Amino acid sequence: MTKVGLIRCEKNETRCPLTGCLTSLRNAAQGFADIAQPELVGIFTCRCPGDGTADMAKILKAKGAEVISWCTCAFARREGGAWVSGGGFCDHLDELAQRVAREARIPCVLGTAHLPEGYLPTICDAHRGQADA
Repeated sequence: MTKVGLIRCEKNETRCPLTGCLTSLRNAAQGFADIAQPELVGIFTCRCPGDGTADMAKILKAKGAEVISWCTCAFARREGGAWVSGGGFCDHLDELAQRVAREARIPCVLGTAHLPEGYLPTICDAHRGQADA
């Protein structure tokens, strides 16, 4: 079982109850497909520009999280009935996730539910501090 901490964007918190993300986590699907038996530890909301996010990740890690997953809406948007990469709520998510992975020393995965077609979740590894496709 892998314990997961979830970070969402403040720009979507009053419009999305995380139903898709939580369903994908429960079913080990989409952004959680490569995570062995994912189990939710907790959820935080990132507030722009994300200055406190590494501290949030450290708290989630202290509560048992082994990986941090960032909601898809942070880097993708819905267009014409489908999700497409780019134009999400965060214009600096890659750098933010890399910083969090490095400072909190925990892997970060970009993508939860509603993954754009052909998108493979990106992992920011805490030991390397860089993204892998």
